[in-house]
Amino acid sequence: MIRTVTLDRNQKPTEEQIKQIEEAAKREIVFDEDSPELTPAMEKAFRLAAKNRNTQRNVSVS
Repeated sequence: MIRTVTLDRNQKPTEEQIKQIEEAAKREIVFDEDSPELTPAMEKAFRLAAKNRNTQRNVSVS
C-alpha cells in the first residue's frame, strides 16, 4: 500500500508519521513483474535521468 502525504516546507512530520516511516524502512523490498529489481545498467540509466531532471529544475528556478 502506498500512502502519500503532502508536507508544507516548514511543517514537521508527526510522531505517528515518523513511526510509520521507521516501520516501513524495516520491511524488505518486494519485487514483482510490475516492479522488477533493477539491473546495474537500468539503475545507471535511472540515476542519469534523475540527475538530468534535477539539473533542469535547478536551471529553470529563478
